[in-house]
Amino acid sequence: MTEQEEPPEALRPLLFSIAYRMLGSVSDAEDIVQEAFLRHQRALGEGTRIESTKAYLSAVTTRLAIDHLRSARVRRESYVGQWLPEPLLTDDGDEDPAAHAEQADSLSMAFLLVLERLNPVERAVFLLHDVFGYGYDEVAGIVGKSEANSRQLATRARRHLEESRRRFDASRQEQQELAEKFFAAVTDGDLDGLVETLAADVVVYGDGGGKAPQWMVPIAGVDKVSRLFAALGRQMRELGVRLQLREVNGQPGALVLDPEGRITNVFVLDVADGAVQTIRSVINPDKLQHLGPVADVRALMRELRSRPEPG
Repeated sequence: MTEQEEPPEALRPLLFSIAYRMLGSVSDAEDIVQEAFLRHQRALGEGTRIESTKAYLSAVTTRLAIDHLRSARVRRESYVGQWLPEPLLTDDGDEDPAAHAEQADSLSMAFLLVLERLNPVERAVFLLHDVFGYGYDEVAGIVGKSEANSRQLATRARRHLEESRRRFDASRQEQQELAEKFFAAVTDGDLDGLVETLAADVVVYGDGGGKAPQWMVPIAGVDKVSRLFAALGRQMRELGVRLQLREVNGQPGALVLDPEGRITNVFVLDVADGAVQTIRSVINPDKLQHLGPVADVRALMRELRSRPEPG
């Protein structure tokens, strides 16, 4: 390792950022980064000459992510309901790996879902060059393509992304203020307040993975969505469930906590043009374990059904 090189452990946030954007999974990204470090140590132990620790670990992480993504796509074909990325809290300060990423917008769920349109190698080339600033010569070596081919892959990836990527023009403060109004209206079951915060064509997506009750298909339109969340707010009050506003994947969101503080689900909002455009809910318990203790949502629903009707 040269004097100018960072120690391997200092590269962990960068490697996590690459792997998470590739896979949309916190747990898988952490596993891949750990495997990359093990391979690095093994290579050194075998006497392998490594000229650049960053280049070596970046390459191993990316290649492992490409292989994992190829197998994950097969599993997603049989995924129950809608697939969403695992939520990542991005307001934890310097200890959060995502806080080290230079471009937080590439963490948004909307962006990660758009990346799903790319094949694994296109995704790697685009992220390494356009998000993390690797040169095409470096990218070519990592993905095993020529430099010219890597340029073509990046161009094709940008074209796919531009066709479907939505731009969010609201400032961070505007997003936060609107999110606070929306979640306050949810908590109060305020139908009119909800209508005021929602876009006319707002859409709700839910990811339960077949392991928790969730909306199996998207719910669209301000009338349906406002009534849905007004009713949800009433249920939350009956059960003593509360909202904790957090920044999730660089966007306004909230953890939903049961009376014991266990997580039931995570909401993430897309805000643009002065309104909530999209609401995503991750309730699959497998995707929440990295955030803390997870609630038994089915038990909460049984408790709710067992209560006598008011009045």
